[in-house]
Amino acid sequence: MTIICQNCNKKLKLSDKIKKGIHQLAPGRLLRLPCPKCGEAIVLDGNSLNARNTAPATKTKKGAVKPPEAPDISWLKEGTFEEEEVVEDIPQTLILINPGIARDQVSKAIESIGYQASFAGSDEEAMERMQFVNYASVILHTSFRPGPLDDSPFHNFMRDMSMAKRRFIFYILIGPEFSTLYDLEALAFSANLVVNDNEIPELLTILRKAIPRYEELFGSLMAEISAYSG
Repeated sequence: MTIICQNCNKKLKLSDKIKKGIHQLAPGRLLRLPCPKCGEAIVLDGNSLNARNTAPATKTKKGAVKPPEAPDISWLKEGTFEEEEVVEDIPQTLILINPGIARDQVSKAIESIGYQASFAGSDEEAMERMQFVNYASVILHTSFRPGPLDDSPFHNFMRDMSMAKRRFIFYILIGPEFSTLYDLEALAFSANLVVNDNEIPELLTILRKAIPRYEELFGSLMAEISAYSG
């Protein structure tokens, strides 16, 4: 299946993994993919696989089936052909929250904006996963393990991470001690976003505000860094 980025008109071919993810979307859920050319978000829903690039066949007055319109071959005269890029990856989120209502609410919010949620049962497991998966975001609750946040092995792992990798991860801290969307507090804890426990039911709205704002501020910079590194 081929889609077109609405921002830069780049033709993109979806991998089988992406198609499977779209098939599994619940009604009303969205899948959010970054365009490999411009970096802007491409939003797909469960109906995306039913889209067609050609007009549907219609019947003539005599009942005969009218064939679809002929394909656009203007590119032949230009002598160039733009190869379709394949979109392979679904943005993934690693969630470090103990099982319960709060984790279910966080997972639902993350999946509603098109991210795939995965979970870790311990700091050690989470750090091991980070070695092999490029997570787009990571969410840690301060009660994930006993003791203060400063003593958390995973939080210290995130704080000590090389910026070459850390700058591409949207790190969210959740806990009763935080003031939701307080950027200065997030900065003090080396995070991108802090959320109070009381606002967990509103996490979807919070993410819809915080992530676009983050991308607006740093999206162009990240794209330039990726292009330079590549």
